[in-house]
Amino acid sequence: MKGDSSWFTHDRFGMFIHWGLYALGARHEWLRNYEAISVADYQKYFDHFEPDLYDPEAWADAAVRAGMKYFVITTKHHEGFCLWDTKYTDYKAPKTPLCGKDLLTPMVEAFRSRGIKVGFYHSLLDWHHPDYTLDRCHPMRKNKEYLKGESKKDMARYRKYLYGQVEELMTQFGKVDIIWFDFSFQPADGLKGKGKDDWGSEKLIKMVRNYQPDIIINDRLQIPQDIFTPEQSQPAEWYKVDGKRVTWESCHTFSGSWGYHRDEQSWKSTELCTKLLIDTVSKGGNLILNVGPTARGEFDFRALDRLNGIGEWMKRHSRSIYGCTEAPKEFNCPPDCRYTYNPKTNRLYLHFFSWPYKHVYLDFGDRVEYAQLLNDASEIKIEKKASWGININLTKKQVCLLIPDLKPSVEVPVVEIFLKPRRN
Repeated sequence: MKGDSSWFTHDRFGMFIHWGLYALGARHEWLRNYEAISVADYQKYFDHFEPDLYDPEAWADAAVRAGMKYFVITTKHHEGFCLWDTKYTDYKAPKTPLCGKDLLTPMVEAFRSRGIKVGFYHSLLDWHHPDYTLDRCHPMRKNKEYLKGESKKDMARYRKYLYGQVEELMTQFGKVDIIWFDFSFQPADGLKGKGKDDWGSEKLIKMVRNYQPDIIINDRLQIPQDIFTPEQSQPAEWYKVDGKRVTWESCHTFSGSWGYHRDEQSWKSTELCTKLLIDTVSKGGNLILNVGPTARGEFDFRALDRLNGIGEWMKRHSRSIYGCTEAPKEFNCPPDCRYTYNPKTNRLYLHFFSWPYKHVYLDFGDRVEYAQLLNDASEIKIEKKASWGININLTKKQVCLLIPDLKPSVEVPVVEIFLKPRRN
């Protein structure tokens, strides 16, 4: 059984949200791991978690403005802290002294009310649970005192906890469109990894599909499902597994971390984020961009700046993203450009990563009916034969697009090409 990914490959653009106690540390969501922090020393973040500025309506509005069509929220990250009122632990937002409430339900309601599909990230790892055994990712993996209690742990009890929480997520929040598990990993440095046998992946998948038959499941349970999720990288072509094209989603941060990182400076520009989206769709994939809210519950001003900037571009160019995919191979792409193609409307979209001077040559002129700049629907003239100012000989199939000298005032200009129906 597989989930319904038809909407997913149409919508193309989503928002990831990483939010947890690590927002207080404000120096990476893996800070417990990187700094080998014990449960006791990490407790200060639980005790002082006070997201008094949390407004899920504002979060959902930001996603809408950016042109995002689905969102995925960390219900629980590796630290083990839960955003909803789970009955399986007190390590949750409703039990924090200063917050004391469920944060997940109003978020789901806010996004869903705006027509945004709902996705849950759920960590398979749990550095807080007493039965979660040591592995190469555990913060206490080198702590000799902690190792003394390892024999008392029971992964079977942890799996029961994992299944119980996933069952809550699948039954208490209405229709869930995506479940994003994270993650299986191999042994390294003499320390164990964890995979499908540790999670009981087959049983977990069966349970999820029993409750949510149409749900999309990612690839990180070590059993391939509906989507594959390369992280912080861009493939050279349509993502393949065992030589076959798959449904895929590239997941990226605005900066180098997923959780809120106050001092990080390596932020991607709006232009780069826009190009990431275009490049991904041009290779048949989806892009999910991550926001790490602050501990007070706001989106970082830098994230809002990028979201608003992408939204300005999407306002005028979303036709080149929604419903689009990789262009057929017959359409040779000019240098420094990306094509996307909408098979339903039979339109080709030429994205300029570098603005050319005056002339752009296409080798499929017999298929070109009309061309216009997408941002303002202004005509791009088409020359079908050599003329004054065009100093090359055009073949019968070639045409030349006459590009204005002045680059449009948008991050990435797009020419929309209306194609003639293919002749049989």
